[in-house]
Amino acid sequence: MKQAFVNARIYPIEGEIIENGTLLIEDTKITGVGKDLSTDGYEIIDCEGKSITPGFVEAHSHVGLWEEGAGPGPANADGNEITDATTHYLRAKDAVFPLDLGFEDARMGGITTMGLTHGSANAIGAQFCVVKSYGHVVDDMIIKDSVGVKMALGENPKRVGVMNKRAPQTRMGVAYTIRKAFYEAIDYRNELKEYEEKVKEENKKSEEDRKWIKPPKKDLGKEVLIKMMNGELPGRCHAHRADDIITAIRLSEEFGFKLFIEHATEGFKVADILAEKGITAVVGPLLTSRSKRELVDRSMKTPGLMVKAGVNIAITTDAPVIPIQGLRDSVIMAIREGLPEEMALETITINPARILGLDDRIGSLKVGKDADFLIFNGDPLDGRNKVIQTYIDGKIVFEI
Repeated sequence: MKQAFVNARIYPIEGEIIENGTLLIEDTKITGVGKDLSTDGYEIIDCEGKSITPGFVEAHSHVGLWEEGAGPGPANADGNEITDATTHYLRAKDAVFPLDLGFEDARMGGITTMGLTHGSANAIGAQFCVVKSYGHVVDDMIIKDSVGVKMALGENPKRVGVMNKRAPQTRMGVAYTIRKAFYEAIDYRNELKEYEEKVKEENKKSEEDRKWIKPPKKDLGKEVLIKMMNGELPGRCHAHRADDIITAIRLSEEFGFKLFIEHATEGFKVADILAEKGITAVVGPLLTSRSKRELVDRSMKTPGLMVKAGVNIAITTDAPVIPIQGLRDSVIMAIREGLPEEMALETITINPARILGLDDRIGSLKVGKDADFLIFNGDPLDGRNKVIQTYIDGKIVFEI
C-alpha cells in the first residue's frame, strides 16, 4: 500500500523542519520525506494544519512486566526476580504480558517502540528487550531480544538484600556483588578458551588417537557477562545518586563494558564527567515524587543542565512509575525548565533509538526506516495539542 501524507509540518529529527512537506510510505517503510515530491500512484492524505513526527521511543520502561490495574502482590510481580542478587541469565522478554493496557496507553501517547526491562532489585538483573507497542504475541512485537543488561546501584538492591536476609546490604556489597560476578565470568571464559585449545590439539591427532574432552558446564549468566565484556551488550545501570553514577563508571572501565546510566537523578552534579567520557544518560522519571533519599534532588531542570553540559540524554517515564503516555508531557515540562526546545524531540526519538541500537530503523523520518510516525493536530511541543493518529509499520494503531 502506497500513501502520501501531504501539506504537513514535518519534524524529520535528523534534519530541519519541513513546512508543507510530504511523507511517502509504502507498506511498512518510508519511501520519501521532503517538499515537492512526486505522489503518482500514492493514496493522498491531506495533513494541512497538522504536524508529523517520528514515533516516540521509550528507552526504559516496565510495561507488560507490571500490569496496569493488577495491583501489588505476587500475581503482578514479574518485573523483579529477587531470589538471587544477580539474575543476568534472565530475559525481560519472557515476562512480557502483551495485553497489558500500558501498551494501549503507549499507542495513545505516540510511543511506538519501547525498551522493556527488569526492575532494579538486583545488582545485575535481566536482559532488556525491545518491542513495538502493537501486537498480541510478544514474539511478533519483539524487534530485539537483548539490547543490554539491567544493573542497579544504591537503595533498591540494598533494600532487597536486607528484606531477603542476604547480600548485598551496603553500597560496598552491591559493587562487590557485581565485581564478583564479572570475575567468575572471566574464569568461565578462560575455561572455555582452555577447552577450545585442548580440542584443537586433539583434532591435530589421527582420529583413532583423539580423546574426548569434556566441555565446561554451560552457564547462561556468565555468557551474558562475557558478551558485555566483548562489547556486544551494554550495561544499563540504575543509578540515581552522583556517587553511584561514579561507581557505575568505575565498574564499566574495570571490565570494559559500554555503559548507559538509567535515571541519573543527580546526573547534573557529575555532568562534566559524563560528557567527558561520552556516557549517555536515560533521565527520569521526572514527574514522580521524592519517595526516597536518592530522589531528594529530583528536578525538571536536570535534562536541560545535562544537555547544556554536553551530555547526550533520553527522557523516560519508567512506566508504570508514571503513565507512559506522559512521555511527551515530561519533555514539555523539561523545556519550561531549560531543556533547549530545538533538541527536545531528540530525547524521545533518535537518542533512545541509538541507545537501543535501532537508529537504523526508528527514531527519525528517513527513507528506508520503519513507517512509525505520529500525526498531531498542531505543534507537538504544545501541551494543548495531541496525537490524533499513531502509525506502526505503516498501519494505524491509534486514532481519535
